Amino acid sequence: MHKLDGILPVLKPAGWTSHDVVAKVRGILRLKRIGHAGTLDPAVTGVLPLALDRSTRFIEYLQEMPKEYVAEMTIGYATDTEDATGQVMERVESVQLDMEMIERTLERFIGEIEQIPPMYSAVKVDGKRLYELARQGQEVERKARKVRIHQLVLEEAKLEEPYPKLRLRVLCSKGTYIRTLCKDIGEALGYPAVMSELVRTMSCGITWSQCLTLEQIAELHAQGKLNEYLLAADEALTYMPAVHVDEQVAVRLLQGQRVKQQGQAALKGFGAQQLVRIYAPEGRFIGICQAAGKLLIPHKMFQS
Repeated sequence: MHKLDGILPVLKPAGWTSHDVVAKVRGILRLKRIGHAGTLDPAVTGVLPLALDRSTRFIEYLQEMPKEYVAEMTIGYATDTEDATGQVMERVESVQLDMEMIERTLERFIGEIEQIPPMYSAVKVDGKRLYELARQGQEVERKARKVRIHQLVLEEAKLEEPYPKLRLRVLCSKGTYIRTLCKDIGEALGYPAVMSELVRTMSCGITWSQCLTLEQIAELHAQGKLNEYLLAADEALTYMPAVHVDEQVAVRLLQGQRVKQQGQAALKGFGAQQLVRIYAPEGRFIGICQAAGKLLIPHKMFQS
């Protein structure tokens, strides 16, 4: 059986933490080195990429890519968690909205926006996670963070219900809280609101249709076919430019040496600290380097 090394695209079921999924897959594959790229709350389903073996070295870079979600928001009440699982803190008698008002409001949230992380989140303040403080009944001041909403599409609006529901497709930068986005959109419309449902449809460039259920993973592994469904780590790093080197340079980079490339046109125009994917002859991915002028500096390399 081939050694399992790469990105395993998992469809996370509802009710599981991301850590639960990692533990389950670790048990199925009998593999210690597994990490996930981007935590999902237990109630959230969808794309959860797992990095296996050596590919765990690249998790931090996988998470740089935009993520896509389909969210349902319900307008008319607010909770302490900003989603439907929390305790209701505010409720209104009725909600009056029209499509023009909604579409005009959504446009304001496209581009760079600021979010205040919810109290029920894993953000640390003075060394303590916010959700730990929230469970103790504490609320602390949080700094606003800049995130980017690349696309915000209204897919469905149920305005005739007592508490109207909007279904939104969101393409956003890492670190975006969709719960907070729903709450903030509600406030901009003049009403309390919560995120009532969430599915992650894309992460690390991996889509829902590419993902496997935990049952499929167990079955394919038992049949010795799981390797066919793994993605190479570099397939999810396409936002980094690719640089091809000869075998001699590849060996030196794998040994941790800085290498000055002669006549390498591909390195022109790269700024200092630009991260690039490095390929040895025959298209073999060997790691990530910083490119500064014609200098290649090993950053995260596969062990030779």
